[in-house]
Amino acid sequence: MSRTPLIAGNWKMNGLLADGTALATAVAQGDASGCEILVCPPATLIHAVAQALKGSTVKLGGQDCHAAEKGAHTGDVSAAMLKDLRCSHVILGHSERRQDHGETDAQVSEKALAAYAAGLVAVICVGETEAERDAGDTMKVISAQLDGSVPKGATAENTVIAYEPVWAIGTGRTPTAEEANAVHVHIRAHLSGGLGADTASGMRILYGGSMKPGNAAELLAQSDIDGGLIGGAALKADDFLAIAAASKG
Repeated sequence: MSRTPLIAGNWKMNGLLADGTALATAVAQGDASGCEILVCPPATLIHAVAQALKGSTVKLGGQDCHAAEKGAHTGDVSAAMLKDLRCSHVILGHSERRQDHGETDAQVSEKALAAYAAGLVAVICVGETEAERDAGDTMKVISAQLDGSVPKGATAENTVIAYEPVWAIGTGRTPTAEEANAVHVHIRAHLSGGLGADTASGMRILYGGSMKPGNAAELLAQSDIDGGLIGGAALKADDFLAIAAASKG
């Protein structure tokens, strides 16, 4: 099945108003034909970035959402609030959320259901630590995270999976393209068992561990790597757009 590549930029906790707006404007002026481009700025910049992206095909997303639609949750943002700001996607279960905030698979699943209810696409992240990889537990860990984090209501339309080996995020280290693809193949096969072959074959699976212009083409040429969840390289428009260009083959 043909899957349109998705190149998603996770800006993390970076950017003030001026530079965030400038970055969004530069990305919006790039060539997005042949793939989908998504930018996920910090919550403080979502409104300004939405304005900068007007008239372009670049999509907008949040970096997290609460499982509740509203309520006494100081400092949190709901999926409905993101939708209200013209977001189409939200990143959930990023390893930094799992590590820094102790998020569990069950909490990620609840947030994904909230995203679906608000009309957002959930970008659900999974990935193993260096210790888990060295122990040979990569596939077991990924399977457990998928089982716990991806709701039964997931479809190819409302869900994207992002594989992010924790040991490769921001380190400059990456598995080989073949090693990364082997995990993606496993993810798709595991999703097929839980969600059905048709859903799994249509669902996009992104690679999210230090993808950059120098390695993007090789990674994106793999059979089951359908795009990237980009961190550091997403903060430079030229680098981010170069990765998008590499996704077109």
